[in-house]
Amino acid sequence: MLYKAQKNYELATTGLYAHVRHPQYDAFILVMLGLLVQWPTILTLIMFPILVWRYKKLARIEEQEVLAEFGDEYSRYMAKVPGFYPHLR
Repeated sequence: MLYKAQKNYELATTGLYAHVRHPQYDAFILVMLGLLVQWPTILTLIMFPILVWRYKKLARIEEQEVLAEFGDEYSRYMAKVPGFYPHLR
């Protein structure tokens, strides 16, 4: 099932996307953190910061692509909605 924004080829700015621009990466980072707590090995200790860094870098690359596609609309969204850490209100 496609998300409404995908069907209409528009920015997703509701639901989780109203709070953070990259909820899918946030979820992945939380899963990795859970694995690190559950199963703290040398490999998970080494890989966790590398994977977090890599996903943050990937998010920035994707944002540049979306900026090229949606322009000012995405710029306004970026100014209003944080990338990874939701505002605590």
